[in-house]
Amino acid sequence: MLQLLNNVQHKDLRIITQRGAQWGDDVMSAPATVNEFRRLQAHYPIVFQPDEKGGFVPAALFGLQDGENLFLTDSGWDADYLPLSIQRLPFSIGIADDELRMMVNMDSPRISHGAEGEAVFLPHGGTTEFLENANAMLRSLHEGLEATTDFVQTLMAHELLESFVLDVERPDGSRGQLVGYYMIHEERLAALDASAVALLHQADYLMPIYMAMASMSNFTKLIKRHLANEAV
Repeated sequence: MLQLLNNVQHKDLRIITQRGAQWGDDVMSAPATVNEFRRLQAHYPIVFQPDEKGGFVPAALFGLQDGENLFLTDSGWDADYLPLSIQRLPFSIGIADDELRMMVNMDSPRISHGAEGEAVFLPHGGTTEFLENANAMLRSLHEGLEATTDFVQTLMAHELLESFVLDVERPDGSRGQLVGYYMIHEERLAALDASAVALLHQADYLMPIYMAMASMSNFTKLIKRHLANEAV
């Protein structure tokens, strides 16, 4: 249940910040903003997932099947960077009185009903450093999503996205496939004329395009994690 965050109704609210399946981290992917590509490509494949509006949403892949997050370990999340769409939970942005306001999902497993977790408000009603950081994160996410919309539309205008199928061969000889995702079409990118490349450069889109392409090398590590997980 989403509620408008306030220091009266939520004066004792605490948020669990540890990472694990029990706190909702057992997901195979998360939406990513174009502003995050440089940090994400060090750990995850960055792919593009079709949405219901006929467009695409960039996503960082954590696993190869639903509910599989191969970066979760007994000690937490095994990567130095998490997408903002994961970091910001259980908070989100809503609109109230024609203004962007901070919302909290009270059904989230990250909601603490005891002394565990980070306090959201100070005893006298002021905001904690934790909440201020969460608010800044939401602003970055909001701005990043707006920039990502323009980025994806440009990729589509130049037909720079192509579907792919990832085959995974298991030790027992059986095979699995990852389907339904798209990647940068490298041949079409290389075939763009100088004016099109110049426009991509002026929009600061070349760097994230190359970051997304480079991130494909992370599939090798992801498959190794997947096969090791199945062997346990």
